[in-house]
Amino acid sequence: MLAFRKASARFRSEPLSSVTFRACYTKFDPASSSYTRNTGLKEPLPHISDRSWFIKTFSYQAHGTQIPCIRKHSFFSLSGTNSDVVENDDLKDDVKHVKHETQADFHESVSETSESESDISECENELDLSDIEEEAAGNNGEAKTASSVLFKVIVDSPLGSLGKALDKWVEEGHDLSKSEISHAMFELRRRRMYGKALQLLDWLESHRKLEFGEREYVSRVDLIAKVRGINKAESYVEKIPESFKGEIVYRTLLANCVLNTYTKKAEQIFNKMKDLNLPLTSFTCNQLLLLYKRTDKRKIADVLLLMEKENLKPSLFTYIVLIETKGQSNDLIGMEKILETMKSEGLEPDLRLQTVLAKQYVYGGMKEKAKAVLKEIEGNDLNKNRRACPSLLTIYALLESVDDVTRVWEVCQSNPRLYECMQAIDAFGKLKKVEEAEAVFDQMSKKWKKLSAKNYTSMLRVYANNKLLSKGKDIVRQMSDNGCRIGPLTWDALVKLYLESGEIEKADMVLNKASQQIQVKPMFVTYMMILDQYAKQGDVHNAEKIFHRMRKDGYVSRFRQYNSLLQAYINAKVPAYGFRERLKADNVFPSKLLVSQLAQVDAFKKTAVSDLLD
Repeated sequence: MLAFRKASARFRSEPLSSVTFRACYTKFDPASSSYTRNTGLKEPLPHISDRSWFIKTFSYQAHGTQIPCIRKHSFFSLSGTNSDVVENDDLKDDVKHVKHETQADFHESVSETSESESDISECENELDLSDIEEEAAGNNGEAKTASSVLFKVIVDSPLGSLGKALDKWVEEGHDLSKSEISHAMFELRRRRMYGKALQLLDWLESHRKLEFGEREYVSRVDLIAKVRGINKAESYVEKIPESFKGEIVYRTLLANCVLNTYTKKAEQIFNKMKDLNLPLTSFTCNQLLLLYKRTDKRKIADVLLLMEKENLKPSLFTYIVLIETKGQSNDLIGMEKILETMKSEGLEPDLRLQTVLAKQYVYGGMKEKAKAVLKEIEGNDLNKNRRACPSLLTIYALLESVDDVTRVWEVCQSNPRLYECMQAIDAFGKLKKVEEAEAVFDQMSKKWKKLSAKNYTSMLRVYANNKLLSKGKDIVRQMSDNGCRIGPLTWDALVKLYLESGEIEKADMVLNKASQQIQVKPMFVTYMMILDQYAKQGDVHNAEKIFHRMRKDGYVSRFRQYNSLLQAYINAKVPAYGFRERLKADNVFPSKLLVSQLAQVDAFKKTAVSDLLD
């Protein structure tokens, strides 16, 4: 546990609005520390004197008050929490493709993915059952062959007729062994066909074709959360037999809440786990760290203090989240000290962490350090280290190194993998090398006859970023002709395509059509692109319209929305009546930026001239 107390930069000394980390190397004194005074702990935590840096480096304080959550082993949203989202029972979640660090990992989410270039750890917040499905199926080659036939039956059947197809499968005398089912589930999850995976489990449970244990219940909870929403999943948990309602069931709910930034719901589930006396694990704490990294960095120190109190050793993923948090706050010195602490604990950086590190160096302007990390990632022979190529393509593109992107792609080109193709398309697109990106896309299209919407969208983004409206429309037509489902990533790229071409009304219309689809909502960043454009034009009416639509789709209480909306009023040079009350109603505590913006649109502010006129 020495990892929790090694070196520093305080958060709590900063006001609510700040996300700045300051270096601080003072020794932690348990006798005088605010951590023991303000958390209600009457005794200093064990061994605290040796661990001053790690928690103090992530310490926020809002007006001198610390969150008194450690003693109660619980977390509650404060007024400053800026990312609560209204749950929707029928929401289908579109998220990132991931694997988590624990044995009970579950793959992430539905059909398309929302990938953040600056945030690799955002995709590390979900469980993944595909490994367990494969393990449960065993290594029997015959079973794998049979399951591939079952999987084909499932894939070929219409979503609403899967039950009939399975009934027919059984009537024809086929055996539904647990091994076959597990392999089918593995393939469905791997391809993110969550709707059919859930229908398969529903059919198995209703027909009593499979004896449900904890693994099956957990899988079903995860799928319900993805396909039907958190509330439906929570209701299903209540029906699970008590003997199978353990920590992994609730952590699955928690992970899905974090995935969708449902802050209040996540905290409620965490507190319920505590009330049920379920064991606290590093996985659960990592979920909270990931949540608060996005929504309320003041609470990171509280989670770390809780982990120390419970003697939970930080995992590699814990350090990934903390390093990325530091990097995003431009505290590269603090980021490096966390890396040193991690190494002192006997943990070595993996490809995920190295990728985060290199990206943060690029964003922080330290290109030479980024190149040094990239050299470590490459190793001595890139041909033997193909798994590093996607990360290298992305970061070399950020460094604007055409030669390096070309060199890495040449390693993959003779026998490319699908993900490598997509990363190469994206990398060449960022470098404005449209012809090279098109060549990769053509090669991908020839090798894989049936491309998904996500594959087409990679090329669509290139056209959007390079303002090639006509070519972008052609790609969308190809998607339609090939029967691709248009999802959030495609909507996002399409909106950007029109915005970059100066057609904001068309972009707004596209987004409006997307938001009317019941199955899935547009991404937050898609709304913000249009809101920012209206704000730039000082178009208060349309800015308010987009703001209202965002709330209707569940995006509420985020600083970013209010910043942009207020900017519309500022650029229009009109007062924003009742805006402070709106913030208060949404439980949003004004940041420094919001306060300064509010001052500019205050209808009742006094000036030297107004005093004279009065």
